[in-house]
Amino acid sequence: MNILILNGPNLNMIGIREPEVYGYKTYSDLEDYLNGLKSKYSIKLDIKQSNLEGILIDLLHYGNDRFDGVILNAGAFTHYSYALYDAIKSIQIPVVEVHLSDITKREEFRKISVIKDACVTSIMGLGFQSYEEGIKFLLKEGINK
Repeated sequence: MNILILNGPNLNMIGIREPEVYGYKTYSDLEDYLNGLKSKYSIKLDIKQSNLEGILIDLLHYGNDRFDGVILNAGAFTHYSYALYDAIKSIQIPVVEVHLSDITKREEFRKISVIKDACVTSIMGLGFQSYEEGIKFLLKEGINK
């Protein structure tokens, strides 16, 4: 299985930004963690991060013909980007929404995910393991193009 990992705005700042929420592990640590999962699950991963909504949309469109599924941490775009929702709905591959923290236990505005209904599932609150659980979900479901 070939999986695209997409990380949205400010994910590049984990380990620095709000360590009481996100911990002290850095984005580089996340990439190392994810790369370690390749051999564990015999999968291919392509990991991307952007602070720009349009780039994430372009990557979703690009991924449609090149990947079997997407793991998406949309960051703050989760709460208001109907453009990401539309992009997810426009592609034929499954998208798993993930979050490091449990957004249902955060500020009121963070409790809403406008992309949730476009995704096949949402996994949150497990730190880096949220991504692994997303990968396991795609593998378990046998989701392919």
